[in-house]
Amino acid sequence: MSVTPLAAHPSARSVPAFRGRIGRDARSGHYAVPRRYRLHLSTACPDGLRIAVVHSLLGLDDVCPVTFLPAVPDSPDSGHAVLRPLYEASAHRYQGPATAPVLSDDWSGRIVSTHAPDITRDLAQRFSGDRPDLYPCGADSEIETVERMCAQGIEEAAQGAGAVGAERAEREEALETLVGSLAALDRWLDGRQYMIRDQITGADVELWATLVQLDTVHRHHLDAAAVERIAAHPALWAYARRLAAHPAFGAHLDLDAIARRHHARCQGLEAAGAAVQILDWAAHAAAGNGTRPQVNRP
Repeated sequence: MSVTPLAAHPSARSVPAFRGRIGRDARSGHYAVPRRYRLHLSTACPDGLRIAVVHSLLGLDDVCPVTFLPAVPDSPDSGHAVLRPLYEASAHRYQGPATAPVLSDDWSGRIVSTHAPDITRDLAQRFSGDRPDLYPCGADSEIETVERMCAQGIEEAAQGAGAVGAERAEREEALETLVGSLAALDRWLDGRQYMIRDQITGADVELWATLVQLDTVHRHHLDAAAVERIAAHPALWAYARRLAAHPAFGAHLDLDAIARRHHARCQGLEAAGAAVQILDWAAHAAAGNGTRPQVNRP
C-alpha cells in the first residue's frame, strides 16, 4: 500500500484504562475459551462500532457474547453505571468513568481490555479457526498506516476544522489536512474493492467507521463548502456505500443512536454542513440487509 503514512504523534483518542491481551495458551492467563469473554459495546461510539463489525464478520455470537449499551451513558462522569462493578473489581479504588468498549472475563468478573485495536485483533487472531482473516500475516504495517491516517488525517483534522474558538488559519489548515487525506485514499481506492487486500481486513473496518463518523458527526460543524469538498471523492464514498450494504457493517449502523450520542456530548455550534448529507447510510444499509437499517438499541 502506497498511501503515505502520517508522522506518528499522540492521538486525541482516550488512553485505555485497561490493556490486557488474550494469549495463545493457558500460560498467558487469558486464553481463548468459548463463552469465557464478553463484550460491552455501544455501537453509537466509533470504537464500539468497529468492534461490533469485526465480531459479526468473524461470526462470534456463540463464542463471545455481546452486551449492547445505551447510546448515551447514564452516569454524571459520562460512564455507564452497569460497567461500574467491573471497573471497581478490576482496579482498587478506581476513580475514572466506567466507559465502553470493554472486553471482560466472566471467569474472574474483571476487565481484560478497554483498548479497541487490541480487542479487535485478539478476537480475530485468537478465535480464528476457519473464520475470515481480518489481520493477515504481513499486513500489520499497512493496517497501522490506515489506522493512523484515520485517527490523525481524518478524525483529528475534522475536529480541528470545525473547532469552536480556533483561529481561522488553524481551521483552514486542518481542513486542508482532512481533504488531502481523503484525496489520497480516493486515489488509492480507485479501481480497488478493498483497502489492502482482495478481501475485507481490519483496515476496511477502521476506515469505514471513520467515514461514518465524518458524515454523521463531524460534518455538522463544517460549512457547506467544506462538506462539498469532502464529498468530492467518488471512489472513497462508493467504497463506504458498498461496505454499508454488507450485513456485518450495515446491521450495526444505528443513525439515531449516533445522533443522540453526538447531541449529548457536543459543545460546538452546528454549521451549514449539517444540511449537506454525503451518503444516505440508512438506505444503503437497508439495501444490503433486506431489513430496517436501524438496530434501535437502548
